[in-house]
Amino acid sequence: MKNIAIWFLSIFDYFHKKKIADSLNILFKNRKLNTVFDVGAHRGETVFFFVKRFEVKSIFAFEPLEKNYSYLKKNISNINNKNSKTKINIFNFALGEKNQKKIMKEMLETSSSTFRNINKETKYYRRKNFFLYFNFNRSKNTYSEKKVSMKKGDSFVLEKEISSIDLLKIDTEGYELQVLYGLRKTLKNVKAILFEHHYHNMLVKEYKFTDIHSLLIKEKFILMKKYKMPFRKAFEYIYINKKFIKNNKEHKPLK
Repeated sequence: MKNIAIWFLSIFDYFHKKKIADSLNILFKNRKLNTVFDVGAHRGETVFFFVKRFEVKSIFAFEPLEKNYSYLKKNISNINNKNSKTKINIFNFALGEKNQKKIMKEMLETSSSTFRNINKETKYYRRKNFFLYFNFNRSKNTYSEKKVSMKKGDSFVLEKEISSIDLLKIDTEGYELQVLYGLRKTLKNVKAILFEHHYHNMLVKEYKFTDIHSLLIKEKFILMKKYKMPFRKAFEYIYINKKFIKNNKEHKPLK
């Protein structure tokens, strides 16, 4: 049941990702990106997406869980063996609001792993449990707790002497706002942000989408596009730095 559900979902995700790629192609018309940050790289799915569809000079991919990182390392090696011109840098830690050790819940379906608490009483949790694991037993844990490393984003950028980021992608299952807080000083040098936000109540979060939106508006970003994710109570958003639009007059807000 688990494999069938994930396979079925992957078909719809393919077309969903294609729409996102089309929007990014409008923003970056020559498909050339100097620096991409992939925060929440999982096993390299988004890295492959960027390498396949864009000419990327360098990617910085962050994955804190050891199991996922091992797959990421192997998959990146396979990409490099295909003579990719992209320099892919991978790191076995999370980006967040400060340097620390933090407990992460490693889900059986590892792409859903999160720093947040899980509300097992929600309908969303029960539905996800059933369709992915054919299990309605709420007392049975679908995750294990792992201690992982986290670094403040601004500190990492300063350490690596990164002057600008073309695209910042964040997929951290309810930790997006903290990632942005950790990159607060860097945001002025980020051209575009792509992030996922969940609206279900399975994840116990301390913020709402409006908090992210308010922060990005304050940092002079504009909401350009949003996409409903297939079969999920979640959207993916693209925000663009006003400075990027001003310096590239051919770019117009996406519809």
